[in-house]
Amino acid sequence: MKYSFLNSMRWSVFIFFVTFILAAIFSIVSTSVLEGVSWGIGMLIVIVLVGIGILFDMMGIASTAANEIPFHGMAAEKVKGSKQAILIIRNADRFSNICNDVIGDISSIVSGAASALVVIKLISNLNMNSEGILAFVTSIVVAATVSGMTVGGKALGKSFAIHKSNTIILTIGRVFYFFEHRLNIQLLSSKKKNSNGKRGSKSGARNHSSAK
Repeated sequence: MKYSFLNSMRWSVFIFFVTFILAAIFSIVSTSVLEGVSWGIGMLIVIVLVGIGILFDMMGIASTAANEIPFHGMAAEKVKGSKQAILIIRNADRFSNICNDVIGDISSIVSGAASALVVIKLISNLNMNSEGILAFVTSIVVAATVSGMTVGGKALGKSFAIHKSNTIILTIGRVFYFFEHRLNIQLLSSKKKNSNGKRGSKSGARNHSSAK
């Protein structure tokens, strides 16, 4: 598909508003939940947020690393999710943008803010002096732990996503298939036009091989 600066600008503006809305929702929900729980439960919520970021980062990487060709054979055999997997790979730029940059980065930012609330609760429960050295050390340890889990988890997820990309994308394709055929929710559109203005759902597969 021919590159279009105008389409890229439209997508960027769309992603800006989506990110703004999702970030606001994530922040409001996480803050509201954390205010009513103990610091231990709060830390579990932070770990869940970190896990969400790692999972979606892995999905985005897999979409760019996957090979489209094997899915055509699966589609011919009517394997559930294979057609959706092809669409994911062909739209890997936008799919990875949403997974890595929108959901993944929002999760990382919100988990950082949530960990700060956990620290405040922990300091309060242990009756520490908020300006004392112990409170300072506690804040550093929690922040370092969350950062380490995020970076280390994403490093592990990237390695897995690159080596198991087709398996991951087929699994996501099956989820999309469920939404489309059971819940009647269309998450991906195959009505993609090429530079000649015609439908391009049968355009060349990745690695410049022709699809049959």
